[in-house]
Amino acid sequence: MKDLRSAVLAASVWLLALLAVLLPGTSLALAAGAVLAAIAWALSTVRHRRGSGLVVLSLLCAAAVALSAAAAHPARDRAAAFAGRAVEVIAVVSSSASVGADGRLWLDARTVTIGPPGHAEALAVPVRIGIDPQHGVDLGAELTVIGQAKVTDAGERAALVVFTTTGEVSRPASGIFAIAAQTRADFIDRATTLPEPGAGLLPGLAVGDTRAVSEELSAAMLASGLSHLTAVSGANCAIVVAAVFWIVALCGGGRRVRVLISLAALGAFVVLVTPEPSVIRAAVMAALAMLTVLLGRPSAGLAMLSVAVTGILVGDPWLAASPGFALSVAATAALLLLARPLSRGMSRWMPEPVSLALAVPLAAQLVCGPIVALFSEQQSIVGVAANLIAEPAAPLATVIGLLACLTSAVPAVADLLAATAWLPSSWIATTATVSAGLPGAVIPVIAGPVTAAVTALISAAIAVLIARSGSARLRGTAGLVLAVAVALGGARILLTGPLATLTAPDDWSIAACDVGQGDGLLVRSEGRVALIDTGPDPGALSDCLAQLGVPRIDVLVLTHYDQDHAGGLDAVRGRTTALLHGPPAEAKDERMLRDAASAGARLVPAAAGRHGVLGGARWQVLWPPPASAAFTSGNDASVVVEFSGGGVPRSLFLGDLSAVPQRMLVASGRVRGPYAVVKVAHHGSKDQDPGLYAQLQPRIALISVGEGNDYGHPRAETLGFLTALNARILRTDQSGRVLLGLRDGGVAVWTERLPRPGPTESNDP
Repeated sequence: MKDLRSAVLAASVWLLALLAVLLPGTSLALAAGAVLAAIAWALSTVRHRRGSGLVVLSLLCAAAVALSAAAAHPARDRAAAFAGRAVEVIAVVSSSASVGADGRLWLDARTVTIGPPGHAEALAVPVRIGIDPQHGVDLGAELTVIGQAKVTDAGERAALVVFTTTGEVSRPASGIFAIAAQTRADFIDRATTLPEPGAGLLPGLAVGDTRAVSEELSAAMLASGLSHLTAVSGANCAIVVAAVFWIVALCGGGRRVRVLISLAALGAFVVLVTPEPSVIRAAVMAALAMLTVLLGRPSAGLAMLSVAVTGILVGDPWLAASPGFALSVAATAALLLLARPLSRGMSRWMPEPVSLALAVPLAAQLVCGPIVALFSEQQSIVGVAANLIAEPAAPLATVIGLLACLTSAVPAVADLLAATAWLPSSWIATTATVSAGLPGAVIPVIAGPVTAAVTALISAAIAVLIARSGSARLRGTAGLVLAVAVALGGARILLTGPLATLTAPDDWSIAACDVGQGDGLLVRSEGRVALIDTGPDPGALSDCLAQLGVPRIDVLVLTHYDQDHAGGLDAVRGRTTALLHGPPAEAKDERMLRDAASAGARLVPAAAGRHGVLGGARWQVLWPPPASAAFTSGNDASVVVEFSGGGVPRSLFLGDLSAVPQRMLVASGRVRGPYAVVKVAHHGSKDQDPGLYAQLQPRIALISVGEGNDYGHPRAETLGFLTALNARILRTDQSGRVLLGLRDGGVAVWTERLPRPGPTESNDP
């Protein structure tokens, strides 16, 4: 019962911390209200009613959290004044660096001064800095950078994000931080000289440095539910403390000596791996556990976790909004509360050691799944099995890798230990790669509270049935929930697998795949298929091709090379006959074309005047002009292609063409309406020329756009003039996949779901 009360206290503090950081103006009011409520409750319970102390303590802790947040807001408000401006920042690195998609090193830092270049002033706020990779960007180092500042949302721990244009390490890390940085760097260099798989993963397993993990392996770790192994957490802290405790005991040290040395070792470990949120939570909990041993009062695990969470949130309320911190705490709570009941339930069907080993990853998966569903667009199905296979290797890689790190001063010993740690690291990497490649390893979901609620309901049903807890009625309800989930999941597998083609009519000729924020459109005539762009995600495009029964692409039109148009190219690698492409702008564009050619695609440069056939249909390129000096690459050089005949409605695909080249396209005389179908340029952005669409006179305006995108696409102005032209607007964010075909002298429309009309849109033909 005391454990449960402690958990209630921690949960209430967490809730108040979320309110305090998400609603900055209410922090002081929340603090004052909590203090007054605590006093009122204490005065009204002079007889010391049972549970009153817990209520008062919860309110006081919540008040402390709100006060901590309120104290930080004035400095954060001052920092927000620099949003959108060029600033000079002098800051001290407070986290490990990770490589972003833009190639920069991204890290958290404590600001020393910030302001216009040459006029910086002292201001203590956390910032997130993106800097070009360079030596010496370590915990404790001081950076001097100049860049563009961007304000963050209220719930973000960093008050500003700084995109640097110039930056340098003005003062390297010193003291213990310098020793830790050098030790860590030596180990990373030693580990990454080993062969793959496993070399890049080893620094992550041992010291939490994931910079050497490839994008492919990182995606596989996520899909297989093993990504938590590369983040230093409670398991690593427990291993370090237990190992030191055992070694000191072997040397004859007493309880006090064992605890104190273990705490010192824990502090050194935190410095070595850098104090990330999960490390802080784990270290605080381990320190509390050691103190209870020192005082001779062992406490329940849930109570220790609750005290650790409360103390951390009082010190840093913004961790309440951190998904990593939430997952770390939830996984620990799952092991404390759920693993044992699940093990007892499964021991009815299997030996107890096996049930206990299986219960640990299953408990973590059931509890963390709903949290993951809040922000991730996929759920791992193979996570439990992958964890069961990989988990035994994790402690070996961690302990031996850490020893290799600490013995870097003795190269022969360090090399031997690193090579030994490489074996379990390779086992984990191979497990991730193989399990992620299994059919149905992950299921795509729509991230958000609805998916989280559904995932939580299914997780609870699984837990109730396995643990056989609750009444017979509750178990019956859980069984019904699980049966419905399995039935719906099975139907989805059938409709996206063996029966996929049954979900589409036979006579479609144009398809707009629902690939999110991007373009992926198909044109079909007499069994021949053209694909205009691939969208950002190979998985989404592969699903669409499977559902439509398209095994091969005869003509792939790559309008330009942005991620939202070319990111899914791997989905048709080796399945493309000809690749019609716009002018490449960068070396990466040329590499993309070379890779496609090496996979068997014939490269065909696109320019106005080029034409060809697709089955019975004819196609011709209307833009860009040949050897254009004005429009050499990018959106304005998008390949614009027209299709007609052979059962295909007369249609025009405008890529991401903006208003200026649209006007020049009209002036060229190459486009003459009306068109039955027009793919609206640039996902319906406002950078359009209404005169072009007036010339095209589209009966159907097709907009390929992602739901809830950050750009506001499609814009109201664009929807407005399309509506004025009496065009029927079809959007993939509202209708899902859209299919069009000629039928009874007109264009028939099939959509995956009923569209939701917008304020300026009509769904009438």
